[in-house]
Amino acid sequence: MAKNNNEEKPATIKDMLKPDTLSKLKASADAMKAEEAKRREEQRAAAEAARKAEQKRLENDFEHLLNNSNTDWRKFK
Repeated sequence: MAKNNNEEKPATIKDMLKPDTLSKLKASADAMKAEEAKRREEQRAAAEAARKAEQKRLENDFEHLLNNSNTDWRKFK
């Protein structure tokens, strides 16, 4: 039995929604994506600031500098 080209496909939710409702949903999805991107950027900036603060603290820590310095003093003659 061959399929008839005139047969209708099952209706999707997109077809059932009104265009204004669909546009509101798309706008909401775009807003959520933008908010998520902003949140990720804020987290990245906070992590970068924390890393810089820790580096600054370690640069002022004499014990850390002494433990991590090169002990081959002949290079500095």
